[in-house]
Amino acid sequence: MSDHTPSGTGHGHRTVPLLRMRSRDPDEEHRAATPLELFFDLCFVVAVAQAGVHLVHALAEGDPGHGVTGYVFVFFAIWWAWMNFTWFASAYDCDDVPYRLATLVQISGVLVLAAGVPRAFEHADFGVAIIGYLIMRVALTFQWLRAAGGETGAARATALRYAAGLVIVQAGWVVLLFLPAGAWNWGFVLMAAAEMAVPAIAERHQRTTWHPHHIAERYGLFTIIMLGETIAAATVAVQSALDDSAALDELIPIAAGGLVIVFAAYWFYFSVPIHEHLTASRRAFVWGYGHSLIFASAAAIGAGIEVTVEQVTHHAHISAFAAAAAVTVPTALFMFMVWALHARHFKEGRRQQLVLPVGALLVLVTTFAGHWAVPLAGLVCALTVAVGVSLSADRSDAG
Repeated sequence: MSDHTPSGTGHGHRTVPLLRMRSRDPDEEHRAATPLELFFDLCFVVAVAQAGVHLVHALAEGDPGHGVTGYVFVFFAIWWAWMNFTWFASAYDCDDVPYRLATLVQISGVLVLAAGVPRAFEHADFGVAIIGYLIMRVALTFQWLRAAGGETGAARATALRYAAGLVIVQAGWVVLLFLPAGAWNWGFVLMAAAEMAVPAIAERHQRTTWHPHHIAERYGLFTIIMLGETIAAATVAVQSALDDSAALDELIPIAAGGLVIVFAAYWFYFSVPIHEHLTASRRAFVWGYGHSLIFASAAAIGAGIEVTVEQVTHHAHISAFAAAAAVTVPTALFMFMVWALHARHFKEGRRQQLVLPVGALLVLVTTFAGHWAVPLAGLVCALTVAVGVSLSADRSDAG
């Protein structure tokens, strides 16, 4: 590669011939998310919002099995496509014209996937969603072929294995579309497993040169997007309270509790310098894959708050207990997964280690409070933050 900066990028990248790209330095200083990556994330909000709306509808109608299953199917496609692009970009983002165009094609695929979400939920018709997913994956295959063209030796072999794996798995999704409807559930499980096996196989001899600080920032930004869905849900609760004065006494606490939950979730996640933990491929794989549950639960909290609003205003055909569980279960899952994947690596002593798991358990207990579950869960989350901060301060003073 030559040593000049591509026109209009400003990232200090070196250039290569048009259809090739070279990996970036994993020790590069001041590596941050680019405007294109932020735009990419923003477009994913549309698909996440669509999945959340239909999850709320299914839960409110008393059909949690259908709603949760559809949510898992759709969210897997959203999360996996986002994650694959994120790790690729961390290693190979050169921000030239072909790279930008391929990324914009991927964004187009996201929007097609989002357009297919209603059919997937209402009629178990995943055709449009899979077409959108395939658009994203074809663009990513092109990117990996570009990377292979600019690499040599083991790095080239890794890029080619990624491209080949993507082609094979996407062919499997196409085949699944033509199988009987009864084959979908098991077929999805098999194809999802195949998707997640591609990186492990591709990088078995040499890892890609992802940047720990950049990856930590990208995951943090996507977590904020997921939590943004909960902020939107709390806003809906406030609006409903203003429009339905008869339920004002119940809706205001739900809105307040929802806000406290999302504030606490932000605090839990961003309280540790996780990039310091991402020092080996095995750790990174576990951390990166495990975030599927963090992302999904963060977005589901917002859907749960909307369900509680529907229940209080008598638009949902479910019990107060079921509505409460729609909030407390994803909140507890978020807290536990943040501890398991994220925070525990920086906690010292048994008391610090127990803060988040115990907090998650207490949030689950609040489910039995019915209409008061959300504000009580918010109170538990606030106390969990306070205890965590206090123990950290004690540890610092002792040191």
